[in-house]
Amino acid sequence: MALNKDLLLQIIEEKLKPVVKKVDEQAHYAEDYILALGKAGFFNSATKDLPILLLDEATVVRETAKVCMTTAFCIWCHLAALTYLRNSGNNYLKQVILPKLENGGLLGATGLSNAMKFYSGLEKLHLTAEKTEDGYIINGVLPAVSNLGKRHYFGAIATIDEREVMVLVSTNTLGLELNEKIGFIGVNGSATYTCKFDNVVIPNNFIIAEDAKAFCDVIRPTFIYYQVPLGAGVIAAAAEGIEKVKAKQNGCNSYLKVQATELRNQYERIETELKNLASNLTLKDVVNTRLQAVQDTLSAVQANMIHNGAAGYVAGSVPSRKLREAYFFANLTPTVRHLEKIKMNFAYVDKEGVV
Repeated sequence: MALNKDLLLQIIEEKLKPVVKKVDEQAHYAEDYILALGKAGFFNSATKDLPILLLDEATVVRETAKVCMTTAFCIWCHLAALTYLRNSGNNYLKQVILPKLENGGLLGATGLSNAMKFYSGLEKLHLTAEKTEDGYIINGVLPAVSNLGKRHYFGAIATIDEREVMVLVSTNTLGLELNEKIGFIGVNGSATYTCKFDNVVIPNNFIIAEDAKAFCDVIRPTFIYYQVPLGAGVIAAAAEGIEKVKAKQNGCNSYLKVQATELRNQYERIETELKNLASNLTLKDVVNTRLQAVQDTLSAVQANMIHNGAAGYVAGSVPSRKLREAYFFANLTPTVRHLEKIKMNFAYVDKEGVV
């Protein structure tokens, strides 16, 4: 069944556009919007093959990011959680929890920022696990997990002996303390919390993977794929912003080197790459696409600010919000420096001829 774009745009119009300024300026979390998407079937994977699923869900992220990238980022967090359960061998999670996450009954988050950095040699793992007959006991602190609330689940990876285990954690779990983090220059409405684990018990039916490292190798390309449309949406919004002011000061903006046409070309290239990746998703290719998307997004929002002039510099203006969103996109795990390291590793492998 094809994605109902008209319905998607209607939900954006009714549930998201009215609260965008609250998201940006008052740390409002657009939970109702994300739940509405689930209830309307936009996260349902049961009847879709993987390429169609990837493209449809990328469309949801992109169209949301055109209006509010903070909320689109929250959707990416949710899609990451869906990716974990869709690829898990745990039947309980796939048959009981996954349907609720897909139909708007529950919401999900990633929780893997630290783990992804750990597997690239950037950080130590912050969580430890102790095996019990009934599952695991987890201790430690995750500095920042986004898209959290009262009906939410998130993934977490903890070290135990010489390996790592990946689990699914409910925000209502005993021993889990959540402390909200705000005060960022953007994405304050992302429902981001520090998560402190104090002897948190995770039962066996909430284990996503006993071999977390191997599991991350499987999900990492999809994890990154769903980030790319965040940038595409912001680029599209920047192109629209430039078009709106093209007649400013008797058309003087036409003398600027970067015009909306260039941004649209970048947008179309990203869309083409997303379509190609959906049919053949590899880590190497999606890393290159993600890196280029960051550079294109940063240049797009800068051009939008210059075209808008002083009006874009007013607090609360759309161009200034898009500028701040773009800088968050650049620093979203995997960050630019993290992606460059992954890219360099691929270059080394190619040079050495290692398979």
